[in-house]
Amino acid sequence: MAHNDIPQDGAKGGASNRSTAPNGTAHSTKRRPRDYSSHGVTDNDIFMLPGSDFQLLGLLTAVAALVRLFRIYQPSSVVFDEVHFGGFASKYIKGKFFMDVHPPLAKLLLTLAGWLAGFDGEFDFKDIGKDYVEPGVPYVAMRLLPALMGVMTIPTIFLTLKATGCRTMTAALGAGLIIFENGLLTQSRLILLDSPLIIFTAFTALAWTCFTNQHELGPDKAFDASWWFWLVATGLGLGATVSVKWVGLFTIAWVGSLTVVQLWVLLGDTATVTPRKWFKHFVARFFCLVVLPLTFYLGLFAIHFICLVNPGDGDGFMSSEFQATLNSKAMQDVPANVVLGSRVSIRHHNTHGGYLHSHNHMYPTGSKQQQITLYPHKDENNVWLLENQTQPEGLDGPVSGLNAWDSGEPVPIRDGTVLRLYHIVTDRRLHSHDVRPPVSEADWQNEVSAYGYEGFEGDANDYFRVDIIKSLSDGAAAKEHVRTIETKFRLVHIMTGCALFSHKVKLPDWGFDQQEVTCAKQGTLPNSIWYIEQNEHPLLGVDAEKVNYKNPGFLGKFWELQKVMWTTNAGLVESHAWDSRPPSWPVLRRGINFWGKDRRQIYLIGNPVIWWSSSAAIGVYGVFKTLSVLRWQRGFRDYDNVNFKRFDYEIGSTVLGWAFHYFPFFLMQRQLFLHHYFPALYFAIMALCQVYDFATNRISALGLRDRPAIGRSGIAAFLALSLVVFTLFAPLSYGNQWTQSACNKVKLLDTWDFDCSVFPAELSEYAAAPSSVGSAAQTAAPIASAVNEKSQDINVTPRPAGEASISHVERVEYRDQDGNILDEEQVKELEGKVSFETRYETRTRVIDSEGKEIADGPVGGDGVAPPHPDIERLPETAAGQPDDDGRIKPATASPEKDIRKEKSVDEVDDGKPRPASEPSAATR
Repeated sequence: MAHNDIPQDGAKGGASNRSTAPNGTAHSTKRRPRDYSSHGVTDNDIFMLPGSDFQLLGLLTAVAALVRLFRIYQPSSVVFDEVHFGGFASKYIKGKFFMDVHPPLAKLLLTLAGWLAGFDGEFDFKDIGKDYVEPGVPYVAMRLLPALMGVMTIPTIFLTLKATGCRTMTAALGAGLIIFENGLLTQSRLILLDSPLIIFTAFTALAWTCFTNQHELGPDKAFDASWWFWLVATGLGLGATVSVKWVGLFTIAWVGSLTVVQLWVLLGDTATVTPRKWFKHFVARFFCLVVLPLTFYLGLFAIHFICLVNPGDGDGFMSSEFQATLNSKAMQDVPANVVLGSRVSIRHHNTHGGYLHSHNHMYPTGSKQQQITLYPHKDENNVWLLENQTQPEGLDGPVSGLNAWDSGEPVPIRDGTVLRLYHIVTDRRLHSHDVRPPVSEADWQNEVSAYGYEGFEGDANDYFRVDIIKSLSDGAAAKEHVRTIETKFRLVHIMTGCALFSHKVKLPDWGFDQQEVTCAKQGTLPNSIWYIEQNEHPLLGVDAEKVNYKNPGFLGKFWELQKVMWTTNAGLVESHAWDSRPPSWPVLRRGINFWGKDRRQIYLIGNPVIWWSSSAAIGVYGVFKTLSVLRWQRGFRDYDNVNFKRFDYEIGSTVLGWAFHYFPFFLMQRQLFLHHYFPALYFAIMALCQVYDFATNRISALGLRDRPAIGRSGIAAFLALSLVVFTLFAPLSYGNQWTQSACNKVKLLDTWDFDCSVFPAELSEYAAAPSSVGSAAQTAAPIASAVNEKSQDINVTPRPAGEASISHVERVEYRDQDGNILDEEQVKELEGKVSFETRYETRTRVIDSEGKEIADGPVGGDGVAPPHPDIERLPETAAGQPDDDGRIKPATASPEKDIRKEKSVDEVDDGKPRPASEPSAATR
C-alpha cells in the first residue's frame, strides 16, 4: 500500500514500465516522485468527465428509478419493520418522546416525507398487514424517500469507480450490479433505515476517494478548492452516516485508518512537507473528519429533542432529570428536608421503573397480602407517610392518626433512622417477611407487601432502616440526613436484613404489568437504591428550603441518551425467527421473511450471482495479498511494478472498507440480520469492479488490455446474467404473483427458507381466488386453512419453511376479575355497573385438507413477526432472570391504560382489607 516506492528496472516477475491513464493517455512509470505524490496516479476529477459519461450516467439512473419505483404502492399494508419506523414518524409528528437504539437522521427524513404528504400522525403502524389505504396514510410518499435514496446509489457508485481510475464501462458494470441486486432493491422500497444508511456510506466513499485522488497528486493540489471540497464532503458524509445508524462508526474507522496512512506518508516527505505544513494537514483533517461529523451528529440530536417535547412511551428509559424537561413532567420546587410525618413519593434510582406504589389488590399466591409495585406515573397510590417506630407522645399518651407528626418541631430523618412507611390511600404499611415473591421465587428474595388496616399498630416486620449512600448523595447535608432528590438511600428490613429492591421483571396481568418489588438479601446495590421526589409536611411552609431536579441541559440529555441507546443495543440478545450470523452473509445462506398475504410473499434475499461474485473478488484480493507478502519476504521486487502497486493500494483500500463493515459483527453477541451486510456488500461490489478493470484494462500480461471488445463483452454478459437472475427472484422482492414451480426452481439452497407452498400452482388461481386485505398469511403447509370466528383478521409475517402453518382466530369473551367466563345474562346484569377492558388473546387452529382440526393452542411469538431487536426489547416477566441495570424497558407506558386496569378491578372487588393473618402472625 505504499505510495512512494522507488521504481526499479528489471523487477522479478516481469514488471511493466508503462501505465495507461483512464483517459487513454500513456505516462511514464519510471520517474521517481520527489514529493509525497503517488506513483502512477492521474487526476480523476469527476467534474471533468466527458459528456458521454454523463449521458450514460443519466440512462443508468433512469433504469434504476424504473426498477426501484415499480409498483412501490405494493403492498398497501404495513410490512415488517415499517411497524417501528412508521410508528416513529407518528411520534415525531405528535411530539411524543420515544427511545430507539438508532440515531435520528433517517427517522427525521421519513417523518418529513410523510408530513409534507399530509400525514397527521394518527395512524399507529401497530400491526404487520394493517391496511394503509382506508385510513388514507401517505405511505407511498414515505416509501419514496428510501426508494429515491436507493436510486441515488447508482450514480454514486458510478462516479466512485470513475474516481478510482476505472474505465467507463467498468463504472457502468458497478452501477448495473447495484440496480439488479435484489436485496438492496427490497430494502429501498420500504419505510426502513438501510437505504439512507447505504447512500450516505456510498457518498462518503465517493467523497473520500475523490479527496484521496487529490492528495495523491502531490503538494500542488494540497489545500486548493477541490481538495477542501472533497475533504469537507467526506466529513459531512461521515456525520450523516453515523447519524442514521451506529454502523457509521465502521465507516469512520475506515476513513480514519486511511487518514493515518496519509499522515504517515506526509511525515516521511522531508523535501516538501515541513513540520508546520504537516501540522496544517493534520488540523485540516481533524477539523473536517472529527469536528465536522461530531457537530453534525450533535445537531441532529438537537433537532430530535426539539421535536420530542411531550411525554411518551420512551421517557421511562430516562432519568428523572431528563423526564423533567418534557412537557407536563416538570415538577414544582419541593421542601428539601424530609422529616417524620412527611408525605412522600419514593422513586427507584436505577431502573427508572417508577415510584414505590401500592393498590387495593392482593397477591394471588404467597401471603396474599396487598401488592407492592413500581408504577411509572404520578398517582395518589404513590404517597407514603413516614412514621417513627413509635407514635409521638402527647399530653394524654401516644398520639395516633395521620396527623400525629403535624405539630411540634420537625424531626429530620438521619442515616440509620428506623421508619415505618404508611400507605395513606389503603391504610396499610410497607411490610416484608420470609415468604417468596410470586414471580421471582429465589431464596435470596422475600416478598414485599402492604399489611394492616386502619387503626392497626403494626408489627416488627414493618420496620425499615434508612442507610444513606453517601457516594451517590449530592451535597454534605444530603449525606447526613435525608433530603428530597439529593439523598440516595437503601431501606433495609430490620427483621430479615434484606433491602427493598426492584429490577426489570414485570408482574403478570394480576399485577397490571407493573414492575416487581421485593426485599433482596443479595441484591445488587444499584437496584436497592431509592430517593424521595415529592415531599409535603405542614411544618415545612413556604419559607422552607426548596429543591428541584437539576436541568441536565442539552449535552447532559445527549450523553444520557447515548448511554441508554448503548445499553439497550448491547442487551438485544433474544432469539429471533430470522436472525443470521456473519459467516453466512457473504455466501447468502439465509434471508429474512418480510411479509405474506394473498398468496404473495416478500422475502429479503440478494442476487446470488452478484453476492457470490463479489465475495469471490474479496477472496481474489486476499490470495493476491498473501502471495505478494510472501514474495516480498523472499526478495521479489513486485512493488516496483506500478500496476502491481496500484492494484494493491486501490483495491486494498476498498477491501479494507469491506472488512471494517463486516468483521466487527463477529464480536457482537446481539442479534444480527442479513441486512447488516449491505454496507459491506457495497464495498465488495466495488472491489469486484476494480478487479475486473485491472484485469481487462490495466494489466498487459493477461492480453486483454489490447482487446477491449473482450472486456466489454464480459461486462455485457455478466450484466445480462445478473438481470436474468434478478428477474427470477423479483416476485420475492416486489411481492408479485408467482407459482410454486417457479419458486422451487430458484430455491438453490435448503437454507433459503421462503416457502414455495404459499404460491398457487398456476397464475390463473390468483384471478379465481378473492383478494382479502385482512387475510392471514399461510406459509408452510398448503393444506392449512383459516377459521375466523370474528370478522377482524390479523396479518402475520410467515414462519420459516418446515413449521406448521397457522392462522389467527379471534373470539369475544367476557371474564370477571378471576378469569371466569361470563355468559350473556351475567354480562347484561353488569352493564352500567362495571367497565370492561378489551384484551386480545390469539389462539391457533390448524386444519387439514379434510377439515379436521390438528392442534389448538395459544400462539406464541413465532406466529407473528417478532419485535425487531434494533428497535424494541420486551422485558422479561418470568422468574430467574439475571440482574442488570434494569433500563431495558420501562414497566408500563400509558398512565390512562394502567389506571383503567386498576379501576376495572376496583369496580367488582369488595375492597375489604385482607390482612393474611392475625397481628401476632403478620409475617405469614
